[in-house]
Amino acid sequence: QVQLAESGGGLVQPGGSQSLSCAASGNIFSIYVMGWYRQVPGKERELVASFTSGGSTNYADFVKGRFTISGNNAKKTVFLQMNSLKPEDTAVYYCYAISITGTNWGQGTQVTVAS
Repeated sequence: QVQLAESGGGLVQPGGSQSLSCAASGNIFSIYVMGWYRQVPGKERELVASFTSGGSTNYADFVKGRFTISGNNAKKTVFLQMNSLKPEDTAVYYCYAISITGTNWGQGTQVTVAS
């Protein structure tokens, strides 16, 4: 019932920056949390950052001070600005949205941090 369209990602050098965007469509009226997870093959999917309809933000410890999440509640769009990127940030990044009917996921976008 909720579709998530992601944009951004790609190859970036260590210390560089990258931005990700995610826009929700469909039954967007009941969405109250949006954010980003990331996953490396063979590893657990882990929370990166989240943004609530009330304006609260939450960050994983490993990205605090480097990543910034923001959103447009009216348009149900969320952004992730990633600075000072490290090779260990390399992963597939997934947008997610929590609504009253459950959790929805984007298709994922690859972020690769390498020289």
